[in-house]
Amino acid sequence: MKVYISADMEGITGLVDAEDVQPPGRDYERGRVMMTEDVNAAVRGAYQAGATEVLVNDAHGPMRNLLPDLLDPRAALIKGRPKPMGMMEGLTPGYDAALCIGFHARSGILGVLSHSFMGHEIEDIWLDDRPVGEIGLFHTTAAAYGVPVVLLTGDDAACGEMTAWDPEIATVPVKFAKDRFAAQLVPVAEARAAIETTTQAALRASNTVPTVNRTSHRLAVRWQSASVASHLPAIPGVTRTDDRTVTVDAPMPDLYRLFNLFLRVATALTSNPPYC
Repeated sequence: MKVYISADMEGITGLVDAEDVQPPGRDYERGRVMMTEDVNAAVRGAYQAGATEVLVNDAHGPMRNLLPDLLDPRAALIKGRPKPMGMMEGLTPGYDAALCIGFHARSGILGVLSHSFMGHEIEDIWLDDRPVGEIGLFHTTAAAYGVPVVLLTGDDAACGEMTAWDPEIATVPVKFAKDRFAAQLVPVAEARAAIETTTQAALRASNTVPTVNRTSHRLAVRWQSASVASHLPAIPGVTRTDDRTVTVDAPMPDLYRLFNLFLRVATALTSNPPYC
């Protein structure tokens, strides 16, 4: 059994603030340890369930957060950026299951460190007219590969967002949002144990394979900056529908790859810090 793990940071056990998850934050180095240990809990659970191979993709911010010397040595690691598929780099139809570790709620939802990909720069995203964030785009793209998402860990808002996309997916809330930068934390040992046991159970219970759907989807992105929206129509197929919104139609996973190109253009054009 081949297992793929995408590891974000905002939904990691114990982390609640930009200082925890963004270099050079005063608690960022501690946050890296916490992130690595949450991933290790999932790796242990995967191997207990019978995994023969685990690939971890560092999917947060600079994508250089996980500590290789502390990572379970049975797991392979993708580290650094840019990556054509960003948070989903390395996922192929050859995997049997995908896990989302440390994910967060989308922009506009009152969850811990909630946003959609770029802090304040992305105001809203819609997939086929449905509001979507990192969770929904991950779920839809994995389905296009025929790979079931079986687990998500994060705060209660992120868990609820995943359940809204697919109620069959197991979730582990490691904290409960009080506001965007405040949460009631699950004790660290308890959270890690829950990640490990739930990963094991979810993988053992998984026996469904999503129907691969190569039909076209429509992605709409509303930016804070009109400058970003004015440049993106230079990409073939992208249309600007108002000063700050662009749309594009494509099948998954091509649409996800194209959206990652949007992010690289926006990064080049703006300098907004995250979570401000």
